[in-house]
Amino acid sequence: MKADVVILGAGVIGASIAWHLASLGVRDVVLLERASAPGQGSTGRATGGFRAQYGTAINVRLSLLAREKLRRFSAELLVDPGYRPCGYLWLAGTEQTLARLRDAQVIQRACGLNEARLLGPGEIAALNPHVRLTGIVGAAYCPTDGFIRPLEILRGYLEGAQRLGARLLTSARVLGFRKEGARIVAVETAQGSIETGCVVNAAGPWAREVALLAGLDLPIAPLRRQVAITEPTEALPPDLPMTLWADDGFHLRARDGRVLLLRPTPGDPLDPFKTELDTSFLNEIEQLKEERVPSLKGVALDPALSWAGLYEMSPDKHALLGTLPECPNLFLCNGSSGHGVMHAPALGQLLAEQIVFGSTRSLDGSTLRPSRFAEGAAIESSDIL
Repeated sequence: MKADVVILGAGVIGASIAWHLASLGVRDVVLLERASAPGQGSTGRATGGFRAQYGTAINVRLSLLAREKLRRFSAELLVDPGYRPCGYLWLAGTEQTLARLRDAQVIQRACGLNEARLLGPGEIAALNPHVRLTGIVGAAYCPTDGFIRPLEILRGYLEGAQRLGARLLTSARVLGFRKEGARIVAVETAQGSIETGCVVNAAGPWAREVALLAGLDLPIAPLRRQVAITEPTEALPPDLPMTLWADDGFHLRARDGRVLLLRPTPGDPLDPFKTELDTSFLNEIEQLKEERVPSLKGVALDPALSWAGLYEMSPDKHALLGTLPECPNLFLCNGSSGHGVMHAPALGQLLAEQIVFGSTRSLDGSTLRPSRFAEGAAIESSDIL
């Protein structure tokens, strides 16, 4: 088999890259998915949040580009991406945290996110009357943040790419690469060899594992994140903003007649590929929801439907986009660090532009270059946003 471009990973980022390549005229694209069907990795376990409230300019700009594309998604790809601007509400428990949210809004406004604003306790209660505001000194809020449907975005990009000629191979685990000098000339899979002049690593949490097969050691590590879900309830309305306690990361949203509750927990990287939840995590979430969300008092968690998924973390929690000189035709789109689904529309477009034109055109993506860590140019960011 031959292909102009082989994309490793048919999650939402890989599918976005395939569609954007096909839209730019590169139709001979093969997507390789290690699972038996697309969407079984991180994409299918995402909670579906979308925000432009970030603390770095590049992430704000990625979100604004992605938001613009989500608004056109149904017309271009014939699938509703589920974008609903219900807002993101960041609660601050200390003046120091509120100051960091304020500083982030300076960056956000400089990038064009003018609707983000700070709120006092009275305004918070009007937006989310279900949370206990004891100890909350203020909040950051953006009404155009909200929710998306990860699997529908994946479906839209996959079907769109296939309509334009892209091919999808499932159960196609990558075994290695054949190289001539520094360049890859073929991808070896369990289903055979694919000759190609261009390879894209969109393997999510498995990005480092794939890169090692090509002789590259990427600074990407999987990080397990756990999600608790309640039994069916009408305690919180579906249009409630995503609400986050910025000081410790606890957050929640209503989805499909239930409530999703999350909080970063220490120790998750020790067993990143474990999908079962820790009992201690569920106990902690039970306690936090009772303390912070009185409306959820008596609403039970559903351990059987709760789940764990994987982030793909980079050292500065920003994506790697582009190539490294050690293998100039292996394009990287990795390390989004929990922001992959929401930034997939933008990252797919930018990487397709790099492949076709040699550089990004929709926005300057040079700060995301994979070589930045070796250059001492990691992106400085807040640990809150």
